[in-house]
This record gives sequence, C-alpha cells and structure tokens, in this order.
Amino acid sequence: MAERKLQGKVVVVTGASSGFGKGTALRFAEEGAAVVLAARRSALLEELARECQGSGAKALVVPTDVSRREEVERLAEAAIRAFGRIDVWVNDAGVGALGRFERIPLDVHEHLIRTDLFGTLYGSYFAYRQFLKQGAGVLINIASELGREPAPYYSSYCAAKHGVVGLTESLRQEIEQNKIKGVYVRAVLPGAHDTPFFDHAANYTGQALEAPEPLFDPRNVIETIVRLAVEPRDARIVGRDGGVRIPNLSLADKAPARPPARKPGPASDSPGAVRAPMPQGTGVSAGRR
Repeated sequence: MAERKLQGKVVVVTGASSGFGKGTALRFAEEGAAVVLAARRSALLEELARECQGSGAKALVVPTDVSRREEVERLAEAAIRAFGRIDVWVNDAGVGALGRFERIPLDVHEHLIRTDLFGTLYGSYFAYRQFLKQGAGVLINIASELGREPAPYYSSYCAAKHGVVGLTESLRQEIEQNKIKGVYVRAVLPGAHDTPFFDHAANYTGQALEAPEPLFDPRNVIETIVRLAVEPRDARIVGRDGGVRIPNLSLADKAPARPPARKPGPASDSPGAVRAPMPQGTGVSAGRR
C-alpha cells in the first residue's frame, strides 16, 4: 500500500477526540505513524492514544484549545520535543453554529471564528515554519464545501471556512512562486458527513437539528486525508460521489449548498460545543446513516 510510506512519520491531528480527527488519527496509527493527538477533551484523547498504541504506534496526548494561540504553539513544541520533527499536520478542530445571523449571540460567532479560522491559522503558522526549517512537510486544512458555496443559517461558519480556503490557497501560491520544494499545503472540503458535527453544533434555529441528506460516510474524508499525506500533489484523489472536494486553484468544482434540515417541534437555544466541550458525540461516526 502507498500509505506504508507513512511508517515512522510524525503526524499532528487537531480535533482528534471525535469525527474526522479521531478517524484520521486511527488510520495514521494503523499505517505506522507516530500521532500527536490534540483536542479539548483530554480523557477522550487518552482513550484514543491507547487505541493507537494498540496498533503498535507511538501516541502523544496534548490537550489543546486551538482558539488559544499559546496552546497551539505549545502543541507544536511538544511534538518536536517528543519526536524531533513534524511530517504532517492536520488542522481538523472546528465547531458549527446554525440559526439566523441576528439570533446567534455575538460571542458564539466570535468563538466559532477563533476556533475554526484562527485555530487553523495558528496551526498552519507553527507547522509551516517547522516545515520550512526541515525542508519538508504536509499541511492539510479541513475546510468545508461551505468554504466555497455559502448557505443560509451558517453565517460565521461560512465566513471561517472561506477564510480557511483562502489561507490555504494563498500559501500554495507562495510555495509555487518561491519555488519551495518538499513543502505542501492542501485543503479538504467535505460535504455533509455522518460525524458528530450536528451533535456539537450551536443551535439557534428554534427547532431540533437533523442532518441533511445525502449524508456521506466519514471514511471518504479520512482516506482522502491519509492519501494526501502520501501524495499531496494529487488533486484527483476523491470525486463528487464521495462528498469531498480538493480545490486546485479553480472555482469550477462547486457543489450546491443546502440549508440545515430541522425536525418539527421546538428546541431551546444552545451554544453546543462552541464555548466549551460537551460529553456527547465521541465517535468517528454519529450513527445517522
């Protein structure tokens, strides 16, 4: 398998306590990489580390709130101190908030931006500088299809994910113009997948949330991330049928965005996991498919 090229590589994964991040960490561990696990829920990271070690991989737990610059810097320092280098950095940590723009509290909008955009900026900054120092590395930023095509009721989430796509594409152009070899920066734009996203999302719609259809298998995204770590130049890894986009300096690969589905019946306003972590939603999948 091509992924065996990951044997002995050092991979940092943020948002590793559930969803794409958790699944990605497990897959990298299966392929023999040492994994550095970052998220706010430290107990879940410890459990995940044991799972990764069960595959024979080395695993380091670094509880991290990516909205805090100093914690992301500490994460990078811990990885380098433990393993001497970073070969792949996956910025996956993120939260969502759904509802009419004016109904969502401003501090929820702000915290979402700090997590989804600033958190990616911080991770990209510390990883990219280390990659330039080493002369090699792969940075993978998890955005969203809403980072290209906005949808109503996802206002600050769309803003953050558009920022992630713009940051990633700008970095890619800098690498090309400066003829930097061995360093790669890619964005992955998932559609709606069966992860705990809707369990964790802030809800100010007035109704219970229901994931839209079709809902894709999160393994599509996980395998995309792993393959990008091996072949970061390949823009053809996953097509539309897997619900994943790999932008390649083109706006042609767009998918129509959909508003959130809502179940009948009222629901109380909730900040979800935006301000603080919550116990629900600990799996790779949410079991909705």
